[in-house]
Amino acid sequence: MGKEKSKKRRQSSSSSNDSTSSSSSESSREKKQLRKLKKKLKKEQKKTEKLLKRKLKEEKRKLKKKRNNESKESQEEATADIPIELMEKSKAMAPMTKEEWEQRQSVIRRVLDEETGRYRLIKGDGEVLEEIVSRDRHKEINKQATNADGTFFQAQTLDKKKYD
Repeated sequence: MGKEKSKKRRQSSSSSNDSTSSSSSESSREKKQLRKLKKKLKKEQKKTEKLLKRKLKEEKRKLKKKRNNESKESQEEATADIPIELMEKSKAMAPMTKEEWEQRQSVIRRVLDEETGRYRLIKGDGEVLEEIVSRDRHKEINKQATNADGTFFQAQTLDKKKYD
């Protein structure tokens, strides 16, 4: 009997709510259609925004190219007026690129040290490198350095006597 009662309840409830369910289903259909329309509108808006952004980017690129061409021409005119020394000085104040630094560091020069009379290997901006030489060459270098030390010392003492 319990099963029959539940069936009757279902039937009676659905028959009594037929008018309300049809109106609610229509309103839910309308809501779904509205949602779909809103989604379509949003998609269209996004598409138009993308197109506008692309056009803006293209126009900006064109303007930059024009500006660069104009600035190059004005720089050429301006550089004719600016002395070379000032241009070199401004380049010297700019930071060095990695390639420039590596190129500068790769240069090794022999520099005479006036105090000791020795030739030193200087890498790049001032790093002192050791030179590997034979024992005989080392003794010869020390002799020359000792002689140069003596002459430098004598020159210094003579200069001091002149000013005293």
